[in-house]
Amino acid sequence: MLGFAQLFASRLVKALAILIAIVVMNFFLVHAAPGDPAMVMAGEAGAADEKFVAQLREQFGLNRPLYEQLATYVGKIAQGDLGFSYRQQRPVWSILAERLPATLILTLIAFALALAAGVALGTLAAITVGTWADSAITVVALLAYATPIYWIGLMMSLLFSIQLGWLPAFGYETIGAGYTGLAHAADVAQHLILPVVTLALFYMAGYARLTRASMLEVRGQDFVKTAKAKGLTPTRVVTRHILRNAILPVITVAGIQAGQLVGGSILIETVFAWPGIGRLAFEAVLQRDYQVLLGIFLVTSVMVILFNILTDVLYGLVDPRIQAAR
Repeated sequence: MLGFAQLFASRLVKALAILIAIVVMNFFLVHAAPGDPAMVMAGEAGAADEKFVAQLREQFGLNRPLYEQLATYVGKIAQGDLGFSYRQQRPVWSILAERLPATLILTLIAFALALAAGVALGTLAAITVGTWADSAITVVALLAYATPIYWIGLMMSLLFSIQLGWLPAFGYETIGAGYTGLAHAADVAQHLILPVVTLALFYMAGYARLTRASMLEVRGQDFVKTAKAKGLTPTRVVTRHILRNAILPVITVAGIQAGQLVGGSILIETVFAWPGIGRLAFEAVLQRDYQVLLGIFLVTSVMVILFNILTDVLYGLVDPRIQAAR
């Protein structure tokens, strides 16, 4: 237990150093992008003269040297303040608090579905290698992996929403319905089906292929032959010996992708008009809303780091030898 606590503490220290570097790097990358938020705001206000633009720059501190802006931003981050949105005239925290739950619901359900289905299909393909089932799973996985995710979303929306009328095509809930309680939850779940399945298909294909390849590699090792020689049932050999060792590469990839899903759902949220932070990031880029962009980058970076730490912990639970080696 002490070794586990030391491992976790060392990961947290490294994560803090990485997070500080990410904050600084994101600040310079966002400010290096072309465009001026003061010009955008002045243009939309219909008064893009130099005097008004200068007033906006002074009001939001955009006329100060970049290093002063960085020092102010880092100081606010240290106090838990993500800044103030120029465009929406609201604190960034309140904007993210509205959008983040929708993204978390979408991405976590899609991730769980992709991981469970991918491992199950990969296991089935590995134990039936060379049969029609293996070929069918491999072909489906390759198609899902190679097809652009936005195209899958559009085709699914066209089929199940426009042609068949089974599912809603876009949005988080039925506008104006006024559902509450279980009726509201059912309505949201119905709107979730298409974006979740579309997002999960791509990652499911990768997990299925990786699980199949890893299991085929592990099943030829000596400890598997020994387990079979002891007379263990095929199911026990697959679950306790082959899959448990073959799952480690899948955990590695899944741990990296779990955090990326939150920030990488821009296409899905745009196609299905899902009100999450992916769509918010797209809107913030168009509006040159630096503070909102930086807030989104920080939140997604924290999630990636947390998922990486959880991956390390899960590694130790699946294979105690790894924890001992560290």
